[in-house]
Amino acid sequence: MTIPLVVGIDGSEASLEAVDWAAEEAVRHEVPLHLVHAAVPDHEAADLIAVASERAWKAVPTVRLSSEVLHADAASALVSEGRNAFALVLGSRGLGDLAGMLLGSVSLAVAARADCPVVVVRGGAEYRDARFGRVVVGVEDGEGSGTAVRFASREAHVRRCRLVAVHAWSAPFALSEPPPPSGFAPEAHRRPPMQVLDDVLRGQAERYPDATVSRLVIKGTARQALLEAASGSDLLVVGARRRRGHLGLQLGLVNHALLHHAPCPIAVVPQV
Repeated sequence: MTIPLVVGIDGSEASLEAVDWAAEEAVRHEVPLHLVHAAVPDHEAADLIAVASERAWKAVPTVRLSSEVLHADAASALVSEGRNAFALVLGSRGLGDLAGMLLGSVSLAVAARADCPVVVVRGGAEYRDARFGRVVVGVEDGEGSGTAVRFASREAHVRRCRLVAVHAWSAPFALSEPPPPSGFAPEAHRRPPMQVLDDVLRGQAERYPDATVSRLVIKGTARQALLEAASGSDLLVVGARRRRGHLGLQLGLVNHALLHHAPCPIAVVPQV
């Protein structure tokens, strides 16, 4: 049985925009779409599911669709669903979130705890409708980016678009100076920045030999580099390390900032 792409719905416009995005994504990857509404309790659940189902079929009539109502805490229920999901898709704002919030509390909690990739659908229609023809992935030095790069490479492949791999770096600093801002960009003296990109992309070139890949090295913080690269992109992909001895992921300051401010949909991919 093919595992589904799961989208969380709560009746908000943001969650319906997530349904639109997820319906297209499910068909691209030839997986079923599973709508999940979780609340304790909710007498309007059936109506919410019906509205979301109609929205999905209107967006993509050929999508294979199922739905489920769970009487449980929304974040915990979605994290549980993610244990057997292709990915979890969520809106950027929930129905009950306070005005002025940049990111819904449920979306943030799920992104920090899920075992599968989590996509938070952000941005205007031009970003949600895949009009730019490129996927951006953030690459750090070391072992932390492999899963994210594989996810991003597959996305670019099924979308038939360009993959842009971005690595941010900062110059070595003198001992008398404060360290650079934290993030997943290492210091330049560890490995040449372009080598970091070449090493992590080498395996993907063998898997997708016809792929169009660009390498972008930016001197500065990872937050700034990825926000700039995400402007004019259909999807931003970042990795997240697992916490040692704790449940959930280590999102870090950079990923928190990107989840709140990315101009386009953003995928947080757990490191395997």
